[in-house]
Amino acid sequence: MAVTHDDIVAAAARIADGVARTPSVQAGALAARLGLASLALKLETLHRTGSFKERGALNRLLALSEAERRSGVITMSAGNHAQAVAYHAHRLGIPATVVMPAATPNAKVMRTRAHGAAVMLHGETLSDSAEHARALAAERGLTIVHPYDDDAIIAGQGTAAIEMIDDAPILDTLVIPVGGGGLIAGCAVAAHALRPGMRVIGVEVEGWTACAQRLAGEPVQTGGATIAEGIAVRDIGERPFAIIRDHVERVLVVPERAIEEAIGLLVEEAKIVTEGAGAAGIAALLVHPALFAQRHVGVILCGANIDTRILANVLLRDLVRDGRLLRLAVDIADRPGVLADVAGRIAQAGGNIIDVAHQRLFAAPSVRTAELDLVVEARDAAHGAEILAALEGAAFRVKRL
Repeated sequence: MAVTHDDIVAAAARIADGVARTPSVQAGALAARLGLASLALKLETLHRTGSFKERGALNRLLALSEAERRSGVITMSAGNHAQAVAYHAHRLGIPATVVMPAATPNAKVMRTRAHGAAVMLHGETLSDSAEHARALAAERGLTIVHPYDDDAIIAGQGTAAIEMIDDAPILDTLVIPVGGGGLIAGCAVAAHALRPGMRVIGVEVEGWTACAQRLAGEPVQTGGATIAEGIAVRDIGERPFAIIRDHVERVLVVPERAIEEAIGLLVEEAKIVTEGAGAAGIAALLVHPALFAQRHVGVILCGANIDTRILANVLLRDLVRDGRLLRLAVDIADRPGVLADVAGRIAQAGGNIIDVAHQRLFAAPSVRTAELDLVVEARDAAHGAEILAALEGAAFRVKRL
């Protein structure tokens, strides 16, 4: 039986005391930059465990019988659903086991364990973890709390759209990340009931496009490394897919680079930290601007659980792409004072040297020369060109690496 709007309304009442009602904030500067009439960001990043997954997890756990509660639950997850189940199961006194892919980011593994669940790392993909979880469930008499292919999960996730439409009634488009499909399915049902003309658009990352492939009638092939591991799901859920087919306008595909750019844009323009999957909606606005021009768009930022090291690397790579970090190789004569001359000219041009290596043995063409490997901070790409010109004007041979 398909999930209905009444199911979502009932879920909203059921979970109200256990899950935060997250805000939808207007991002005016970001909307102007992206060519939108308005942009509302649904901050699912503010849940206790950092993602929307708490909605569906709690709704499903509250539906367990007393016998199922005593026996305990098991789930498979790349991280966010795992944390949600672990947190709310612990809060409700329900034993929980979580099976996670071996490559799950450390932050998500540690947080899941901290919430009291027994964590097992098994397999390369979520599908591998799911197979192992099903075997353990049969062996130990545990109830499976599926991440997305479950009506109670779908109904719980749909409560996000009810809140967002209530907070921002002007919206005409919702943009929602797609992994297993539970979030977009629930939100699409709610949007269709509350705003029949509203566009609901999904987003997948390249390499993990199970939903887009199935909608196109193509064989599903997925795989590859991605920063958006939260939506790197091999198969779309059958229950969500039936809803998506009827209620979702289209599912867009964005490249990995756009996900990274979106993470950086949210940090710089909106001061919001998201994980890769959480930034997928913004990535869609960057890659497909014509679809959203002058629309009133709502984007669900579905999670914030990103490793700090990965976040730091993404932000630095963003600076490189924007031309605000330059790596230069400068050929110099190997004599006193030349290094100071180069540094002085960069300083006069307004650049800031943040790293320098002085190579005499491995890069220099002559024993009387050396190579400087510099990382220089600039204001923007145009300023970087000015710094290069200042060095070249002083007869230094400069190569941008």
